[in-house]
Amino acid sequence: MTYQYSTAIRNAQLDQVESTIGTSAKLRIYTGSEPANCAAAPTGTLLVDMALPSDWMNDASGGTKTLKGTWTGTASNTGTAGYFRVWDSGVTTCGIQGSVGQGSGDLSLDNTSINSGQTVNITTFTITAGNA
Repeated sequence: MTYQYSTAIRNAQLDQVESTIGTSAKLRIYTGSEPANCAAAPTGTLLVDMALPSDWMNDASGGTKTLKGTWTGTASNTGTAGYFRVWDSGVTTCGIQGSVGQGSGDLSLDNTSINSGQTVNITTFTITAGNA
């Protein structure tokens, strides 16, 4: 049997993502393919290390949760963005990882060809809960 959750349950699950990772979360963007899971060591070159706003996601609504505020940072290396990770404030625990694209991917940037010193802007980030 496949479970189906109400929108209220799905929204509550999604809101736990931000609470569990915490305020002062860090977004890191790397070159290459995503590791097998968040527990695996990061691979590729770290391109961008940005501090997210203290309240970095909107409250879940309709079974989705979206970025809040401005997500922008300065690149420290040059390369093609391949995947991202959202870490806790101490960068000790990865809470989320996914693909990166320009107008696509789990996290969308204004440009995936990143040069050192470039300002990188996140344009879209949405998490959708399953089991509707």
